[in-house]
Amino acid sequence: MPELPEVEVTRLGIKDHLTLARIASVELYIPKLRNMVPEGLSQLLAGQTVRSVERRGKYLILDCGAGSLLLHLGMTGHLRLVPASAAPGPHDHFDLRLDSGIVLRLNDPRRFGSIHFAGSNPLQHQLLRKIGPEPLTDAFAPEYLYRLSRGRKVALQRFLMDSAVVAGIGNIYAAESLFRCRLHPDTPAGELSSADCAALVAAIKETLATAIATGRSTMDFLKTEERLAYFPQQLYVYGRAGLPCRECGTPVRRGRLGNRSTFFCAECQPEHRSPR
Repeated sequence: MPELPEVEVTRLGIKDHLTLARIASVELYIPKLRNMVPEGLSQLLAGQTVRSVERRGKYLILDCGAGSLLLHLGMTGHLRLVPASAAPGPHDHFDLRLDSGIVLRLNDPRRFGSIHFAGSNPLQHQLLRKIGPEPLTDAFAPEYLYRLSRGRKVALQRFLMDSAVVAGIGNIYAAESLFRCRLHPDTPAGELSSADCAALVAAIKETLATAIATGRSTMDFLKTEERLAYFPQQLYVYGRAGLPCRECGTPVRRGRLGNRSTFFCAECQPEHRSPR
């Protein structure tokens, strides 16, 4: 599933090809993904120039002058750059065609992605305006996390996955960050000490930065394969239930947080913690 590192790597991989490019047309091959796709996108965007390609949380923001295109990749979405002559496949749902002859194509087998249009400030769009600070910025600081966690009984991993707390951290990188700083995913958020918050913020930043660096070295968005696979990583706990912990050899456990799975090492991430 694309989380913040995958979306950021996508942004970095396409921005040089899109920035200052003129949009020739928009081709929509299906009217509905997770939501209905806005009508009239071609009329809104044809002839416009892409001014920038930014990211907010897990959303890509293409500033097109007359407004901004917001793209969310959902669970299985991929963007890639293909020549205009490349015919769309069965799971290709959207093409942004550029005068340069390059097409930005959205492939999404499960159709959980979404496309939106913001005519004014995109950061005030209803999908973006309540998102918390970006984790790789100074705004996401230990003091902020400590203050926000006070009195919260929610499990720590779910707390981190709340986009109002911090932008774009999904299940995978929440689990990996908690392992990196040796915190159990079931720990009530309100039990974090200031030292815990400092360690957790550092772990999140390091985990995400490492994933982005890995992705930048391996992803090629000019590939023309029908499915573009996201970059492989050495995960420490996520998806490794029953396998030995890479640090201590204890079998990794799988737990449940609501309707989501979590993964942790009971030895490296002890469950019973005293409130501090």
